[in-house]
Amino acid sequence: MKFKMMIIGCLSFLAVGLTQAQDGWNWPADTELEAKGREYNAAYTDYKRSEENLKAKSGLHWLLTNIPELNESIYINGVEIYAGAAKEATDPKEQRVYQDSVLLIYDLRNEIYDNESKWIANKAYYAYQFYRGDKEKVGEAADLFERVMEVNGTLGYQLVPAYFDAVYRNFAYNQAYTTEEVLAKYEKINAILEEEESAGTDVSSQKGTLEQLLVAMEIIDCDFISNVLGPKLEADAGNMKMAQQIFQYSVQYKCLNTPTFNLALEVIDTNDPTFTTSQVRGMRYMQNSEYAKAGELFEKALTLATTDEQRAEIHWDMAKVHANLGRKGQARTSALKAAELNSERTKDAHGFIGGLIMSSSNECRGGQSRVKDYSIFIAAYDAYARAGDAAGMANAKARFPSKEELFTEGFQVGESMNTGCWVGQTVTLATRD
Repeated sequence: MKFKMMIIGCLSFLAVGLTQAQDGWNWPADTELEAKGREYNAAYTDYKRSEENLKAKSGLHWLLTNIPELNESIYINGVEIYAGAAKEATDPKEQRVYQDSVLLIYDLRNEIYDNESKWIANKAYYAYQFYRGDKEKVGEAADLFERVMEVNGTLGYQLVPAYFDAVYRNFAYNQAYTTEEVLAKYEKINAILEEEESAGTDVSSQKGTLEQLLVAMEIIDCDFISNVLGPKLEADAGNMKMAQQIFQYSVQYKCLNTPTFNLALEVIDTNDPTFTTSQVRGMRYMQNSEYAKAGELFEKALTLATTDEQRAEIHWDMAKVHANLGRKGQARTSALKAAELNSERTKDAHGFIGGLIMSSSNECRGGQSRVKDYSIFIAAYDAYARAGDAAGMANAKARFPSKEELFTEGFQVGESMNTGCWVGQTVTLATRD
């Protein structure tokens, strides 16, 4: 650390008379000091052009110590020279001195020129490169990235992964933050990426790095979501930001069967509903056999749907709601509408209708004509046939009227009959035997 201390100690800037040259160079009024300064300036710049950084630093050090207000270029070049010297050095202790000097030069530059916003991001990235593997100093790198956001109001999206890696390492090495603090930092910089993405920038790589680091920290699980984040949302049920965070983490970490997820979903769907939030809420009520509530939310989702595929999904969901509420005619209508909007649902829809009809034996039984009572199974057979369900067809046919029953009631095979009841279909009479 001797060299670093020498830079710090020797910079008791000389009270020499400086003259402002027209070209922006502040050469000292003392001719002897000016001559020496010009000599060192020429020497260090020659070495820099030759990429001999270890040699260039000597003349530069003299200028920084004796004529610190000479020109801002000595600080700009100084960063490059000491960073290059750090790469060239073979002694780890000497290398660390040069790395520390890079950051010190930024501080000295700021004392004279007070233009931190121009270079603070570069300083932060140098600190990250130098200190990311150092348990004692990695926190300085993280702090400098935060200083960038403080000074400039944001952080360049390209630097986001470096910043969060510094946070990750400081957390891993030093337990420097609480889980809530880590998440707050994550959300803040993830918002930067979201904004860039909305402007058309491809930030998939940066987002991927953030997610990998967050997972590697192992700080989020279902217990954390329910026991830490959940109570916060309960205390502030209108907090959309918290609700969205819980929703995102619950989906990511597969914590969907929790009251906390349900609450977050309700907050989001109430304040900023989307097709997905309303549909998922409806499905949750379906799982709990709360079919009327599920139906209300599916109807809401239908108004938010933007594609036929989404509309088909909701009509299919509504078919199940109606069926569970005993509204079989409406269930059939919804199933057929789903098939109309999405042909891939056609077989499922007709199979579903076949099942509805098969389950209607008791409610459709009039008791006056066995042929008419059994005619609904012919309708079920036709539905199963459209679905390509051989087992369903066989099951339905086994319940057709018999030849004897047709003869006794004066009907013949091939005649038409309306099933009546909610089924209300005209079928062609056939027998099971």
